[in-house]
Amino acid sequence: MTTTEDETVLISAPDFARRRVRARFRGRVRRLRPLWIAVLVVFAVVVGIWVVYFSSFVTVTGVEVTGNTTISQARITAVAQAPIGQPLARADLAAIQARVESLSAVESAGVSRSWPHTIHITIVERTPVAVVSRGAGLQAVDASGVLFGHYVTRPAGLPLVRTAPDVKADALAEAAKVVGSLRADIAARVAYIDVASIDAITLRMKSGVTVLWGSADSSVQKAEVLAVLLKRSVHAIDVSVPGRPTTR
Repeated sequence: MTTTEDETVLISAPDFARRRVRARFRGRVRRLRPLWIAVLVVFAVVVGIWVVYFSSFVTVTGVEVTGNTTISQARITAVAQAPIGQPLARADLAAIQARVESLSAVESAGVSRSWPHTIHITIVERTPVAVVSRGAGLQAVDASGVLFGHYVTRPAGLPLVRTAPDVKADALAEAAKVVGSLRADIAARVAYIDVASIDAITLRMKSGVTVLWGSADSSVQKAEVLAVLLKRSVHAIDVSVPGRPTTR
């Protein structure tokens, strides 16, 4: 009996030793696993940064423009000066936006990255409310008084604003507010608008009637009063003070 027990102990000893070795190995692996994971994560981040910011895998190869109707894509692309051949992630989008918005016909622009190779530019163009003649041809003016574009002849549906070259943008903005306040049927009867200053705006009707408007203050009320007074047989109308209009 003793011999058999001794033999069992001798047989079990190597297995026990192997199990202890395996257990220690697994313990070491478990302890080192967070370290290996951290190393792999750092490696992946470093590789990712290199690929995105420094490699040639995601460089700028083109520009996509949307929202433009009167400004050509070629013009916008030329002004944008996108860094073709440079990493897309390093493109200065704010600088591109500023250059595009320097175009007088652009009211605003949005610039974004379209991975992996494209810069996307979204354009909001200015909307003309009138045509300005100030001795250097015809230009459009938007509701903010900003001049842009050029016309050979006045487009149908846009009132003509006549003003001196030294009249400032705020006066043109006032004229734009006046135009915007007019009913469509009344605006269609306007031959042109004279703008001498911010508070000296006069409408010349196609019928020959002169309308002293003043500034753009209370323009909606002035437009309502004008619509009534135009039904009378008059030569001149003063709505600069809409509560006390005069005619002659």
